[in-house]
Amino acid sequence: MHREALIVELDGGQHAGQKNYDTKREEFLSTKGYRALRFWNFDVLTNMEGVIRTVLRELNRGEPPSP
Repeated sequence: MHREALIVELDGGQHAGQKNYDTKREEFLSTKGYRALRFWNFDVLTNMEGVIRTVLRELNRGEPPSP
């Protein structure tokens, strides 16, 4: 069984003020072998197809996504 360690996060406005926390959290998760993809709530609500395409592309790449 092949398993991906991809975390998909949906961010609301509160994340605009906590970039430092989010960066440190992603660095920690990376040390545990996880990759994180972040999307703004607005993007998910207005462009779900694009979000899904991005997630699928990253799963197929198998390497850390660029920030």
